Amino acid sequence: MTRIFPSAQDAESAFYEALEHADLEAMMAVWAEDEDIICVHPGGSRLAGPEQVREGWRRIFAGGPGPRAEPTLLLAIPGVMTVVHSVQENFLLADPQGKPAPVAVIATNVYTRTPAGWRMIVHHASPLPAQKPAQQAAAEPRPSAKKTLH
Repeated sequence: MTRIFPSAQDAESAFYEALEHADLEAMMAVWAEDEDIICVHPGGSRLAGPEQVREGWRRIFAGGPGPRAEPTLLLAIPGVMTVVHSVQENFLLADPQGKPAPVAVIATNVYTRTPAGWRMIVHHASPLPAQKPAQQAAAEPRPSAKKTLH
């Protein structure tokens, strides 16, 4: 039976629940059944299409349930057929000494409305850059006016 997600937020909640429980079938139930889906894990390459997306999650979940991700919704851009969420994913991972250490990832999740409810079409996650102490950041010289193309 296909799960119906009445809102993009319902789909997002199911996404993070599947992530926490390392449940591949629940994870893939969140994704649109479409060739045009994209997933980028932190530090990873672009995975396109259901087979690559499934394989990427299968490798991540191979180690069993992982740490709980507590997403903080930073920005929601609503639309009639598409919704974009920009979230910070907060994890507690063990540091080299085995002590819990917070790790933050910034992610963009894009959902589309389908006949079967809302489904994810893009998940792009990147490590959050380390924050510099305010005193150190203020002491650093400003970058030149040289333009950089992103």
